Amino acid sequence: MKNIWIILRKELRSYFVSPIAYGLMAFFALIAGYFFYVATAIFVSRGMESAMSGRGMPMNVNEWVIRPVLSNVSVIGLFLIPMISMRLFAEEKRSGTMELLVTSPIRDIEIILGKWFAAVIMYACILGLALLNILILFGFGKPDWRPLLVGFLGLLLQGGCLLAIGTFISTTTRSQIVAGVATFAVCLLLWVLDWVSAYETAPWAKVVAYMSVLTHFEPFSKGVIDTKDVVFYVTMIFLGLFLTARSMESLRWRA
Repeated sequence: MKNIWIILRKELRSYFVSPIAYGLMAFFALIAGYFFYVATAIFVSRGMESAMSGRGMPMNVNEWVIRPVLSNVSVIGLFLIPMISMRLFAEEKRSGTMELLVTSPIRDIEIILGKWFAAVIMYACILGLALLNILILFGFGKPDWRPLLVGFLGLLLQGGCLLAIGTFISTTTRSQIVAGVATFAVCLLLWVLDWVSAYETAPWAKVVAYMSVLTHFEPFSKGVIDTKDVVFYVTMIFLGLFLTARSMESLRWRA
């Protein structure tokens, strides 16, 4: 556990001593803030229309603001996750420290978990900026906080899943650009797999659609925790880290 903590701190420090963390946060804050503003403006506009027509204010702030914002934030993650994960091992290879790392007395699983946890914490810090926007709603209304927490849990699980895949891809190349592009391509593919269900109902199409990370996030965005969705994300995280461990093992043998 001590070695995992050492690797985690080293990775987090590398994010924040470079422009990476601040650039990603600025990019996310700008886009997420715009989505929040638009969703809130639509909610207020529709509410005023309902009040002027004498229909009252039956709209739910969770459905009209929080759920769309969380869904849009998950889309932004498609662009952020490759930029967070691409440097984890590719940078070690480029700088020539990979050989020192794999021949050190630290176990592969400790290195992998330390780097992955650092990437997840970095992603959670970025998501926290969206949470700050949504907290403004509690100053002017009474949205239900439970679906909000469930939605952020879904974002973290989805992000952890894709970051595990990005961690594996980062071990296969010394170029951060290649790792980032490949991770984005895989994440995008996992995102759109459920499109096949729009035109095909065969059993194979259902299996393909089930592999989509978007399919398993939708219940979380509605405030629902389904065991099968949690199991899917945890399984994908395990698979990504398992493949990373196998890749690290091959690097250790070559070193």
